[in-house]
Amino acid sequence: MVSRRRFNVCLAGIVAAAAGIPRPATANNDKFPARPVRIIVPYAAGGGPDVLTRKMAVRLADVLDKDAAVIVDNMVGAGGILAAQNVARMAPDGYNLLLGASSHIVQKAMEPTVRFDPMTDFAHITRTAFTPSVLVVSATSPYMTLQQLLDAAARAPGKLNYASGGIGSAAHLSAAAMVLHAKLDVVHVPYKGSVEIVPSIISGTTQFAFPIASTAIPQIRAGKVRALAVTSAARMPALADVPTLSEAFGTPDLVLDSWFGLWAPAGTPSAIVDLLFNAVTKTYQDAALRADSEAAGAVVSLSRSPAEFTQFMEAETLKLGKLVRAAHLTTK
Repeated sequence: MVSRRRFNVCLAGIVAAAAGIPRPATANNDKFPARPVRIIVPYAAGGGPDVLTRKMAVRLADVLDKDAAVIVDNMVGAGGILAAQNVARMAPDGYNLLLGASSHIVQKAMEPTVRFDPMTDFAHITRTAFTPSVLVVSATSPYMTLQQLLDAAARAPGKLNYASGGIGSAAHLSAAAMVLHAKLDVVHVPYKGSVEIVPSIISGTTQFAFPIASTAIPQIRAGKVRALAVTSAARMPALADVPTLSEAFGTPDLVLDSWFGLWAPAGTPSAIVDLLFNAVTKTYQDAALRADSEAAGAVVSLSRSPAEFTQFMEAETLKLGKLVRAAHLTTK
């Protein structure tokens, strides 16, 4: 039996509709955002992507609404797979977003059975930045140049280890590409997150690694690691004396910029996707935020539209899939 109160509410709605009067807002059509928006970061707290996302989130909240809140949560595991699988299955209402990355496309290419698809399980909002990786060794390492490291690896097959933030991560892909071109026999040591790379190098457990620039540069400036090469197409302003891998090997195949962007679960209303796209675009008009990003080695590069971001990802799927197959990368 319908209660008198519910009957009266329904009747009021019918009368209002008949009279052309707008109905009062309900929990389902409140102005977005009506509660905190959460950005799931698939990297450990304190790493470059985490720090930059937190800075962006503060400004994004102000752009969305003076009373809005944007919360950053870290969900680390399986090189980003855990976060992607979880966000893909969350409600498509715009309140749970993923910091998606090129590494997610690599993971899908490496292991098609992972329980998420970067293309079909998400609504793509915007790319936010590109960032190259930096080949680093310990500051106390005997290797002063890239060639010295390559020569040492060639002299001792199977003896040198390289670290990454997980299988399929940017650090893994960059190292695997170099190993392929140099025909080296070295051992991959995957960790749970990028923040574990530098400690492993300092301890001597691993001898080299390719953390992304936003993670590597603070450690280089702190004197903990030494940079030997970068994966960008041109030398980085922040590391002007460090050569690119493409210079060293004479091939554009070793230009490997990682990228990041915001994804929402598939089925998120286009109006919310567009609202978030416009808000992020406005957020990055903040000169201080752009300066912070670029000082950390992350070049701000926003998509022109959500559709353009999807087209970009389609092209990246083809390019990165080709590299995964050429390098014979597997999760085993």
